Amino acid sequence: MKKLFYIGAIGIALFEILNVYFIMPMPGSQRMNSLDLAYFLYSYRWFFRVALGLMIVVGASSAFKASKWIPAVVAIIALVVTYMFNFRMSADQMFKQPANLVFKPQAENALKDSSIVVGVEINGEVKAYPIQFIGYHHQIKDNVGGKSVIVTYCTVCRTGRVFEPMVKGKPEKFRLVGMDHFNAMFEDETTKSWWRQVNGEAVTGSLEGELLPEVESFQMSINQLFKLYPTALVMQADDVAFEAEKYDSLAKYERGKSTGDLTRTDSLSWKDKSWVVGVELDGKSKAYDWHQLKAERMLLDKIGTSVIAIALASDDQSFAVFKVTDTVQVILRNDSLFVGTRVYSFSGKSADDNQSSLEKVKAYQEFWHSWRTFNPETELYVSDRNQD
Repeated sequence: MKKLFYIGAIGIALFEILNVYFIMPMPGSQRMNSLDLAYFLYSYRWFFRVALGLMIVVGASSAFKASKWIPAVVAIIALVVTYMFNFRMSADQMFKQPANLVFKPQAENALKDSSIVVGVEINGEVKAYPIQFIGYHHQIKDNVGGKSVIVTYCTVCRTGRVFEPMVKGKPEKFRLVGMDHFNAMFEDETTKSWWRQVNGEAVTGSLEGELLPEVESFQMSINQLFKLYPTALVMQADDVAFEAEKYDSLAKYERGKSTGDLTRTDSLSWKDKSWVVGVELDGKSKAYDWHQLKAERMLLDKIGTSVIAIALASDDQSFAVFKVTDTVQVILRNDSLFVGTRVYSFSGKSADDNQSSLEKVKAYQEFWHSWRTFNPETELYVSDRNQD
């Protein structure tokens, strides 16, 4: 009977390790196609825990009669492993949600002008969420212009996305559950399905294949934000619930200065951790090298039948992508786009109130390994300059 005790104790320790291993960035775990196994273990976690716990209880008496110290040490190890992997190493315990959402206008904003934000404009209201904060929290639940949103960010992929927390027309709550192929995953409260952060798709569970409605967003510096949207509100640090160090650890990240293996930036182009601007248009996707964009400031290209302009502002941080026509000259000057005789701000708004704005194109800045993983058929942009 004592064998049951050891099988149960060792088994529950191993189970708790595997239950976290497959959905956290541990050696080798994120390069496996182990999502279904991970979801199976997680879904039936209490079955395994109860079964292995019963084995421990049934065999405990015999184990402790044979030896007091050995089973005691094994039991302590099993308890420590169970505690660590459930309460210290689980994703939602490591990255908690802000307890106090505080927004400030330009006059009261405490962040640096160079800080990078993910912004949302809905019904005339503009709110901005610093990468330094959302990168730590992974998701921010908020309301913009009367619409509920979840602003998400995955630092390992360098992906910022905004969604409506609506599933089949009903509001839903989500929690960070882990990651798959280095991208954050969220679990919905109702069905316990897992949703991928990079595209809002349910990748396993009863809702597999469903998509969260994406909300148009933009990424730029706070300085550029207030130039374009003077009445914007910027999220501030939750100093009440979180120590400054938790946020400060990501201050270097947004500028590409992080030294961590998962969050560092490659200095050369088209490496795993190189930055790209990924564009989705007309059912196609294409990637543009960030170094090339910095060198040329604006790239003109064609995706399908559409001509687009990818522009980088003078701060080397703010970027935007618009549809243009192929019959006029497009110039970027002083962070304004000149399309023929028409002038547009970096937000795409026309300087002439009687003219319509430029049409924005869905585009994101992220690590190359992320873009190519989740857009396997993506094209790579090569300019005439590179071909020469």
